[in-house]
Amino acid sequence: MYKILRKKVLNPTVTLMDVEAPLIAKKAEPGQFIILRVDEAGERIPLTIADYDREAGTITIIFQIVGATTEKLNQLNEGEYIHDFVGPLGVPSHTEGLKKVAVVGGGVGCAIAYPIAKKLHALGAEVHSIVGFRNKDLVILEDEFAAVSDVMKMMTDDGSHGEKGLVTNALQALIEEGNVYDEVITIGPLVMMKFVCKLTKEHNIPTVVSMNPIMIDGTGMCGGCRLTVGGETKFACVDGPDFDGHLVDFDEAIERSSMYRDFERHKHEEACNLFKKEVK
Repeated sequence: MYKILRKKVLNPTVTLMDVEAPLIAKKAEPGQFIILRVDEAGERIPLTIADYDREAGTITIIFQIVGATTEKLNQLNEGEYIHDFVGPLGVPSHTEGLKKVAVVGGGVGCAIAYPIAKKLHALGAEVHSIVGFRNKDLVILEDEFAAVSDVMKMMTDDGSHGEKGLVTNALQALIEEGNVYDEVITIGPLVMMKFVCKLTKEHNIPTVVSMNPIMIDGTGMCGGCRLTVGGETKFACVDGPDFDGHLVDFDEAIERSSMYRDFERHKHEEACNLFKKEVK
């Protein structure tokens, strides 16, 4: 059982939790993830490690409420417990030796991008962060990104906060200003990553993407998280989640990601209705 030490609502659909997990915190690195079960009968879901504190023995997770399990998780409060919390899993993000990097995050993907930007900053790299959201009400981690970035670009689709436009607009502008990046690291919606990679390929900039497909066991056995990368089948849980963005078959990944969308929505609605009945 893993105790929730802090819970913070970041926006109407995104929640942050600090979880007591000293053994995981001891080994966690940016880019890795955990798999949790809210209760004994619950499903297993992967969540990226958004931050960690080795001294306090805590792992920070940030999740979007989209299905039944994230709805159940969001019902837990400080002082309550998560049944299973396993990790760290996956291959850590490569950060050593990079001198100048653009970190591009979109939506809740910023929760994954932030620890990478933080580690790069700690290693002395020049970090240019570009973060994008649909509107100001959905913005998360703005101050955290600003603290670890030499250049910070906040983008919103409607212009309600920061600059109006897409993250690709900001990245294109920075490239045109003469910035030469060792690498671009992009994390967010698949469509966003696809077009970031299209842009960086035009400029011959190495680009890494963090893939978060459907995942069950986290050991490569179930095959649910398979991707096509460079014409080969890869598994996000053991081969990733980071991959060369110029080699990922995004069209296939986008199609696969939509397979369970209706099922996920229905389960979320069922969970919401169940909690409403319990409250009554």
